[in-house]
Order: sequence, then structure tokens, then C-alpha cells
Amino acid sequence: MTFLEKDYREIITKAVCGKGKKFTQASHSITPSHRPSSILGCWVINHLYNAKKKSEDTVEINGSYDINVWYSYNDNTKTEVVTERVTYTDLIPLSVKDNNCINDEFDVIAKVTQQPNCLECKIASKGHKIVVEIEREFVVQIIGETKIAVRVDPNENSYDDDDDNWDFELTDDELEQVEPDFLHHKD
Repeated sequence: MTFLEKDYREIITKAVCGKGKKFTQASHSITPSHRPSSILGCWVINHLYNAKKKSEDTVEINGSYDINVWYSYNDNTKTEVVTERVTYTDLIPLSVKDNNCINDEFDVIAKVTQQPNCLECKIASKGHKIVVEIEREFVVQIIGETKIAVRVDPNENSYDDDDDNWDFELTDDELEQVEPDFLHHKD
């Protein structure tokens, strides 16, 4: 029996070899140029990040975003926007791991499921700083090479994608059973 006559073949392919998810809440302290009287608005923009595999069971995401706080000062007679660039590092544990990867070369896919968002923005107790609570969430996937086994058709049947090979005809009885308004049909 030759290798080609066996019932199964091994195929090397790329597959998801690990997955993880992490939700993070962070607190940032911003120092405006004036003593704030009240907070008028807060938003987070310009989110950038990259991900890499840190260890066997961890992915590291390094990122940054801008926090903009609109506040009033001088007894609510003037306003100003203060912007601060924030950097962060999130370590995401892999909750699903497949140890059957062939080598140590991996692609890391990171997707933001919750963009950095302001939960709360308030004036700190001493009154000179602004405290911003931020939330963010990521899911990651590790893509690596692995082997899969597929069964080989022992009869070596030829399958053609031509529409001519699909000679199925409907009978009148089958056509009568078709519900033309199937989208709105309720049983």
C-alpha cells in the first residue's frame, strides 16, 4: 500500500490555536491649566493599539488614546478643553489553547469589542485634578500552523461543480407544498 492509497491524509493549515478576552477599567488623572469649576463633557478619541504574543498563554496589547475634557473654570465664567494622551498595556490571558501547533510562529489578531469609553469624569477631592474612569475590552486570537487529518474517498469519485449534474426535478405535489409567503408564514 502506498502513501496515496491510505484512508486519511494529513494537511498542514493555519488555524485558531488560542483565544482570550479581557475587560479593563482604568482611572486616569488629568491636570488642567486652571482649577476646574465643573465638568462639561468628556470623550475619548484616536485609539491606536498593536498586539503580540507575550508568552505561551498571554497576549500583550500596547495602545494609546486621547482623553478630551471640556470644563469650566473661574466660577463657571470661562471654559477650556484639556487633552491628554494616555498609553496602556493590557495582558490578555488565553482561555482556550491548542498545543498541537507545528512551530512557534504565530499571527495575533486583536479586535476591540468595547472601544475606550468614558464611564465617569469628575473633579478630584482636592479640586486641582480631573479623574476620568475609562473602560475597554479586547478579544484576541492566536493563529498558527497545525495538522488536520482528512478522509480520502477510496473510490476516487469525481465531483464536478457544473450545474448540469444537478438533475433534480420537482413534482407537481412538491410544488403545491411550497409556501410563497414563507417569510411571514406562522404555524
